[in-house]
Amino acid sequence: MKLRHVPHYTYEDYAKWQGDWELIEGIPYAMASPRFKHQLLASTLIWLIRSLFEKQECNCFVVGELDWVISEDTVVRPDLVVLCEEPQDYIRKRPEVVFEIVSENSREMDEFVKFKLYEQEAVPYYVLLHPESKSWKAYRWTSEGFVPMERLSFSVKDCPFEIDAERLWR
Repeated sequence: MKLRHVPHYTYEDYAKWQGDWELIEGIPYAMASPRFKHQLLASTLIWLIRSLFEKQECNCFVVGELDWVISEDTVVRPDLVVLCEEPQDYIRKRPEVVFEIVSENSREMDEFVKFKLYEQEAVPYYVLLHPESKSWKAYRWTSEGFVPMERLSFSVKDCPFEIDAERLWR
């Protein structure tokens, strides 16, 4: 019988790696480079949310591609997040809203692995955006876990906002 050693990595290891990676429970996952539709949707969404925040003069931020260090062995890089406290170099506190733009390469990670991780971390809102089909799925956290939402309507700190999904796909 052969015993196989499965390495368990930490944030200290992660911080030294070249390229784009996520680390979930000590297991590294390589990230694929985003494609045009992904980047277009991300920039549109950032613009839409920032515009809504500016109208309300609220103290929340929307940012993309920022590491969230959940624990010493779990670091993810959501496509976009809404934060209501300004982080230092990376996120240490749970975001208010997490957006993942789903591609064929990221489907399993976004819809299953990260879904469970964000649910476990009690992320108030989790949104999956599908640029190929121009569709979305959104979830709100409850004490029972994530429940589906019918609209992209969010209540975060002093910045409630709603996204017109049709504007995402123009």
